[in-house]
Amino acid sequence: MQALLDEMAFDGDFGAKPVLVLSDRHGVPALDRAASAGVATQVVDWADHLDRDSFTAAVCDALEAAGAEAVVLAGFMRILGPAVVERFPNRILNTHPALLPSFRGAHAVREALTAGVKVTGVTIHFVDEEVDHGPIIAQQVVPVYPHDTEEALHERIQVVEHMLYPDVVKALAHGKLTVDEGHVTWQ
Repeated sequence: MQALLDEMAFDGDFGAKPVLVLSDRHGVPALDRAASAGVATQVVDWADHLDRDSFTAAVCDALEAAGAEAVVLAGFMRILGPAVVERFPNRILNTHPALLPSFRGAHAVREALTAGVKVTGVTIHFVDEEVDHGPIIAQQVVPVYPHDTEEALHERIQVVEHMLYPDVVKALAHGKLTVDEGHVTWQ
């Protein structure tokens, strides 16, 4: 999120501005960073909702009330219900620390190391109804070194992610991404 805020502040032609940083819990650093950057913040607490559908509806309502036209996920580790895709079709971006479709889920870096792959990377994709799925927008390879720890590999992945994600968000803001039959064209 910080990389996005920095790039939006730096690039006068970015084409988008953050209207809300939303979290599912209080006390996360992203809320403080957003507030420091002058961006509105809101918490939609998972514990306040009976199920995923009511939580998802509350998240969507908050985003729409803030005037959000697209959703950019960064470190949001809750699985939202299908209503979010219905309300923001092909307008929800997610980043994942692996080359999808490999190593879906919350432990992608650990699984890449366990599998002994020589490369992994970053995937930026549109969100659909499945977890770590959806049309792939961009991917970039990150090498896996023989003595990598999970933490070291994750740090290298994040360096690449912090460069790639703002480029993708800017492309979305400028209408340069189109989805046709599950494939993304970047114009």
